[in-house]
Amino acid sequence: MGCSNSSAPAYGEMSWFCCGGSWGPCSSAGGGACGNCNSGSHQCAWPHASDACYSITQPYNCGHNLALRGCGHVFYITNRCTGGCVSASVADCGPNTHLFCGERHCCGSTCGTDRLIDLTPSAFSAIASLSSGLLPCRIDS
Repeated sequence: MGCSNSSAPAYGEMSWFCCGGSWGPCSSAGGGACGNCNSGSHQCAWPHASDACYSITQPYNCGHNLALRGCGHVFYITNRCTGGCVSASVADCGPNTHLFCGERHCCGSTCGTDRLIDLTPSAFSAIASLSSGLLPCRIDS
């Protein structure tokens, strides 16, 4: 599957987070909700990795009805600023979307609103500079 073959992609912001063993800018951290999260692997955190996760991250408070996609599910994330794409498997619950309702980052006229996915530094750096922090993205499942 390519990066933009989904019939119902999600659009929002992507960010990055640390998990597992030390890698790049990350110190050692926990293994995430799935127990296998590793900053040096192409993995991600998804707000609806489980029903318990969904009740914590509350993306519906920002108007997002996100599909349940559990541990190991592979997403294809496109950096809407550059068109770069990476695949990443679900390894954690997050981000806490409800804390960032209305947050907006743009590159030119292309914008993303609300944090919908966190990528490990390895996955994020495959399509953007870690110093970018937050970028508009398209998420295909």
